[in-house]
Amino acid sequence: MTPVELSRTVLRAVRRAVDVGELSVSVPVSVGVGPPGAGGCGDYATNVALRLAGPAGLPALDVAEILRPHIGDEPGVAEVTVTGPGFLNITLGGGAAAALVDEVLNRGERYGYGDSLAGQVVELRVPYDTRAEVVADTLVRIVATQGGRAEVRHGEPVNLRPVPAPEDPAPLGADAARWALLYPASHDRPRISADHLLQRESNPLFRVRYAHARCRALRRNAGALGFGEVGGDGDPAGRLDDTARQGADLLSVLAEYPHTLRLAAAHRAPDRLARHLVGVADSLLLFQHLVLPLGDEKPSAAHRARLALAEAAGTVLAGGLSLLGISAPEYL
Repeated sequence: MTPVELSRTVLRAVRRAVDVGELSVSVPVSVGVGPPGAGGCGDYATNVALRLAGPAGLPALDVAEILRPHIGDEPGVAEVTVTGPGFLNITLGGGAAAALVDEVLNRGERYGYGDSLAGQVVELRVPYDTRAEVVADTLVRIVATQGGRAEVRHGEPVNLRPVPAPEDPAPLGADAARWALLYPASHDRPRISADHLLQRESNPLFRVRYAHARCRALRRNAGALGFGEVGGDGDPAGRLDDTARQGADLLSVLAEYPHTLRLAAAHRAPDRLARHLVGVADSLLLFQHLVLPLGDEKPSAAHRARLALAEAAGTVLAGGLSLLGISAPEYL
């Protein structure tokens, strides 16, 4: 079950609870699911009970307990646990990791696209300022991932005014300049320095682009070893479930990517996407050492499964960098 499918599963549970008279609320158009937060458990969590508590006139914990059995009855759901003030934590059955990786690989760089802004026109009024122009240009693409259309205009009243850069970022080059302007939150002053050009771990942009290049290198190296093709019947779900235990952090950030795109579009915050890509990169760089056979080890289905997961990470990194207007080189 993919995150998108799980979101629909939760909505069906809400609808059933309403149909049988256990809840008196309007069924929301969509619900968010993501990795459990602090104190959570399982594969995913949702705050839908907290969202519905007010309209239902019930404590969030009561709403969560009403929804828990309805979600638990869904195929593919192994367990549902309520934690904190009313978070529903969902543990999936076998094949969840395989489904997520398959979804990323099948959708490619359109993974994470949704319809949360479908039919909406987002007007971005910006001042004549370099950073504001770059942020607005990026938001046009991010808003489009959610089915909306952003229109950029200049003049008053301004509704998008990020803190201007202290100096011209152009000498950094196109990619580093965009990163320097997009990575900080809009209310933070961007740092324009040569640090963005350093090829070392302290530079987040380098880590993201290096991680993408490593994904491509893993594919090339796997091809040289005779198992460069991923996806389809070559990657049994069970093997990907084994990989889930080794690459849990990587699977988690990949699953959270659609939610990050929704938030970046809704809050006009491309920095959320930039920071998420750093998380994907860091998780991939820790996982990459498990992908290829070591020593006399022969390539196996487990290696193909790990390669598929790395390929999925590379796909998300490439797609995210493209939305930011930054290149994703094959070699670095």
